[in-house]
Amino acid sequence: MVRLAALLALAPIQAEAGCRLALLLALDISSSVDPGEDALQRAGLAAALKSSEVQAEILSVPDRPVALAVYEWSGRYQQRVVVPWRLLDSSSAILGAAEAIAGSRRSYAAFPTAMGFGLAFGARLFDSAPDCTERTLDMSGDGINNDGFGPALAYASFPFGDITVNGLAIGGGSPNDAEVFDFYRDRVIRGPGAFVETARDFSDFERAIRRKLMREVAARVYGGRLALPRDGG
Repeated sequence: MVRLAALLALAPIQAEAGCRLALLLALDISSSVDPGEDALQRAGLAAALKSSEVQAEILSVPDRPVALAVYEWSGRYQQRVVVPWRLLDSSSAILGAAEAIAGSRRSYAAFPTAMGFGLAFGARLFDSAPDCTERTLDMSGDGINNDGFGPALAYASFPFGDITVNGLAIGGGSPNDAEVFDFYRDRVIRGPGAFVETARDFSDFERAIRRKLMREVAARVYGGRLALPRDGG
């Protein structure tokens, strides 16, 4: 496990690049996610980043790149950084991040869904992020919080002031899917324009994360001023 103190000691990327978005992706590795499903989400995320449409959107404003980091979460103290903060300022940088994700292996497999702790870990990771215009935490998971404090207490107790939290709720073909989707919609997402993307199951993860990334990294320029669409339009 990467200790939080060690993470805070990491020097942040310098902000000279003028990044438009610091995007932090959180992958669920709780006990409800079996090895095959974990492999699907890592491969799916890597494939989404490699796709031509996502790359084109990330690189659409060359002088205002996107910064990316990825971590995995499950129990109260079972979080680990998979990809530290890096600027996605070229196709090679995006492909490098995708390869790092595809080649990663989960650190834990037998812990519950302590989402409040997972969110808190993510909030502190932004301390070492580049000073981008926008900050978004992308929380993925296939279950509701079942250990420790929940999202509401995390948002009240940790520095989420200017962090948007979006959700990717993953179903599994069971009657509990609606409960998971509702939990993400009602209790996980926060901030102006926050949204939930849903995946039918882990085999649908690649499609869902690609659609979600397209919406999150989209940037438009109006009259010479950069504006980030917060409603997906």
